[in-house]
Amino acid sequence: MSAPALDDDAHAALQTAAEAGLHRIPVPTPFAIGDVNTYVIEGDGLALVDAGPNSATALSGLEQGLATHGWAITDLDVVFVTHQHIDHIGLAGEVARRAGAEIVCLDLLEPVLADWNAFAQQDDDDAFLLMSRHGVEAHVAEALHAVAALVRGWGAPARVDRTVRAGETVTLAGRAFEVAWRPGHSPSDTTLLEPSARILIAGDHLLKDISSNALIARPMGLPFGPWEGARPRPTPLLQYRESLRATREQDLALALGGHGGPVVDHRALVDERLRAHERRADDFHAILTDGPMSAHEIATAKWGEVAITQAFLTLSEVLGHLDLLLADGRIVEDRSQHVIRFRQA
Repeated sequence: MSAPALDDDAHAALQTAAEAGLHRIPVPTPFAIGDVNTYVIEGDGLALVDAGPNSATALSGLEQGLATHGWAITDLDVVFVTHQHIDHIGLAGEVARRAGAEIVCLDLLEPVLADWNAFAQQDDDDAFLLMSRHGVEAHVAEALHAVAALVRGWGAPARVDRTVRAGETVTLAGRAFEVAWRPGHSPSDTTLLEPSARILIAGDHLLKDISSNALIARPMGLPFGPWEGARPRPTPLLQYRESLRATREQDLALALGGHGGPVVDHRALVDERLRAHERRADDFHAILTDGPMSAHEIATAKWGEVAITQAFLTLSEVLGHLDLLLADGRIVEDRSQHVIRFRQA
């Protein structure tokens, strides 16, 4: 699946970014979302932001994209990784190896990249436990857990050479970028602001064409091992909304997302995303009119068969919006049984 065609405004925005030395290079992925956007920062050398999934097709796409500008992988000095998802990290180690480049990321992300295989295994186990506690039938959860073991091969470990912290300024290709941590879509989402051009490299934090799913994931820094029973469930949608509000306050000319076209009015888009969260929470509240339900039952009522084939994604969507309702006191969570249920307050 390729990315949707860009309109004239998107092309104009990308030209503005290119004139500022920030160049979009779409890289193919095997996933339904289509291409992932990588970005080359041109300055005193070249830096690549994100790398695509770990596949020969993605590597070829990256090489071809670089070649359209007269560059090769060996011209890269730095690879910066915005967050932990496989369509962004998979090729980072291989590209850095071929280029002799350093890898840079948020300090919280470094352990994930360094020990990717163990992290991915733990992430899949966490997802299995989440599905079990929220009503997905055992045979479905087991099948999806087995598929996840295959999918994790699109990621790969990578040695991190330099880390940065939220609020710091990082130098990439001789240029200064302001680093912000924007958890929500993932626990490690990182954005880079080029202050003079007012252009944000946003990763998947803010996407023009689709709303980023706030995926349930282990918070950064937790040790491996079961955790769901001993700690409150992560609330990534609540985190994501705070992150969106923080980005809304930034003075931006445009934002370059990890998929699709650029965002030219980030405040209007953030406002629409926040309103959409509230509308969907209302939908789930209405579904609970018929009585207590598990999150998976709510997902099935909303999406039917998709709630089975995409159980983890739909659970993340439902639970995020139920957290909004819980925060507002509109529903109650019953954790007294193995399968957690929710009812209207």
